[in-house]
Amino acid sequence: MKAFVLIFRSSNNPHANPSPEQLQDRKIWMETVVAQNKLVNNGNRTSIKQARTIKAGNVITEGPYADNDEFVTGYMVVQANTIDEVGELAKTNPILKAGGNIEIRAVLAPGELDQ
Repeated sequence: MKAFVLIFRSSNNPHANPSPEQLQDRKIWMETVVAQNKLVNNGNRTSIKQARTIKAGNVITEGPYADNDEFVTGYMVVQANTIDEVGELAKTNPILKAGGNIEIRAVLAPGELDQ
């Protein structure tokens, strides 16, 4: 099996906390991932206030904001045989119902070529 990072993004209020219903949906989804023995690292939410963006030329800006209206809200690491398998799992994540999105990236071992 191979490790994949799921990067959760949203364009909603970056300072809003999840509702109790959203937390319950996430809990149920996470239990599904664990039951499938795919969880490597459950990750965490990421801070909005304690964040900096470093750009070329050593330009440092306050906040995690990219050049678009989305921001990273958290991450996790799962294991699967293929990226397509992770994609099917990610399609069921409740962040999608809230208007967010999920980026999937394979974790490369030292010396492994990105193919």
